[in-house]
Amino acid sequence: MMHRTLIKELINREHKVTMVTAFSLEDLKLGDNYTEILIEPVYDFWDDIKKHFGATNLFELTSMTVFDFLKMLEILGVATTEHALRQQKVVALINAKKTEGVYDLLLAEQFYQEAFLALAKVYNIPVVTTSTLGFENHMSQIMGVLTPWSHVPHGFLPFLDRMTFTERLKNSFYSLYEDLDREYNYFPKMDELVQTYFSKALANLDEIPKVTQMEKNISALLLNSYVPLTTPRPTVAAMISVGGLHIYPSKPLPEDLQTFLDEAEYGAIYFALGSNVQSKDMPDEKLKMFLRVFSSIKQRVIWKFENESIPDLPKNVLIRKWLPQSDILAHPNTKLFITHGGLFSTQEGVHHAVPMLGIPFYCDQHLNMNKAVKNGYAISLHFQSINGDILRGTIIKLLTESTYRENIERISAIFHDRPTHARDTAMYWIEYVIRYKGASHMRSAGLDLKWYQYYLLDVIGFVLAMIILAVILVVILIRLMLKRIWRAPRVPKPKTN
Repeated sequence: MMHRTLIKELINREHKVTMVTAFSLEDLKLGDNYTEILIEPVYDFWDDIKKHFGATNLFELTSMTVFDFLKMLEILGVATTEHALRQQKVVALINAKKTEGVYDLLLAEQFYQEAFLALAKVYNIPVVTTSTLGFENHMSQIMGVLTPWSHVPHGFLPFLDRMTFTERLKNSFYSLYEDLDREYNYFPKMDELVQTYFSKALANLDEIPKVTQMEKNISALLLNSYVPLTTPRPTVAAMISVGGLHIYPSKPLPEDLQTFLDEAEYGAIYFALGSNVQSKDMPDEKLKMFLRVFSSIKQRVIWKFENESIPDLPKNVLIRKWLPQSDILAHPNTKLFITHGGLFSTQEGVHHAVPMLGIPFYCDQHLNMNKAVKNGYAISLHFQSINGDILRGTIIKLLTESTYRENIERISAIFHDRPTHARDTAMYWIEYVIRYKGASHMRSAGLDLKWYQYYLLDVIGFVLAMIILAVILVVILIRLMLKRIWRAPRVPKPKTN
């Protein structure tokens, strides 16, 4: 969704774009300035993940640990990247005879496909990356900014920015673990892919660049994030927040959906669990529970359900395999959004000021929903713990208590209030990097420091050494003074009668 928008906007500004993608943009009819290198077939990484964790569907992955999440991302990252690099059209792109003056920029997603950064070395061009997950902790190493673990929670933890001692301890442990895991476990696997697929194209270099080195030469990073949906944290000029850029003015709904919503006398509820967790895979007892609850309320329900039929579907429920989510949320009769808590979904819910009932499953979804709960416009439930009474009571509470609507209207106003639209901001910085053939002037000097210099451990060590040395000197002086006192001759006392 983010990259459809970016590519469309670049084409509208008369740029020529070649895109390596697993999902065709043919439906956008982008014209002659757009060339598509389509990865076929789409790699089914979820099958690998389910096999690794012994799950039959994604509903069984609701209790994953941070270690599990990182392993999941490693599995999908290495497998999908190699699958793409094996494609004949991608091989041709890497080993093209002409590479100078062909492209002006590499626009790459900052999400577990780091081997593709080597294309910038092949074509001698600067890099702008995009993070669809928004801020991630390891971006401190990429951009040379210190992320304080004391108040910036790890993206896979459900903590908010005001943590207890125990939460800060856990946050520091998992953040450090991820940094070390990326450097010593994940990056070597990506380096191996670079060696395998780029060694011929980069034969003119003294050595094949490492992923960690290439990441530190990114000119700008476009973040799918914006206040107040993100935790405040230190940034550098090259980290640009463009959250919500994928949201366009609402379009007319299909006639059946428009009528269904227009005639919703008591309002409507929109229910969608995103593109990865599919409602059709929901355990049968949970499916029946949702249907019972929906049949017991006055509101109408629009449910993104990947099968076109459900036995005994209540009259107030409409199901579709695909739905124009943002346009449905924009309808004035949409009173509640039941969501998995993905970043795009929460942004759309906030943009259109619709209170949310969150059912997060993994990764950043828990953090997104906890922030929504903290800001008072959502209630979050754990999927495995939901029963009919809890679900119905939560829906009624969100629909009837005005504070949820008032809070999200305030948060929505803040989200909308920015100096320029997110799409214009993204286009400005992409073109800025092209104009100046990179943005080394925005690159943090911290990227060139050794890790112990970056964290001031050498300075801290020196200061501690000086303090210890001073203490030792004081102790030695005191001992010498005491020794002299003890050894001094004693004057005999005069005798008295």
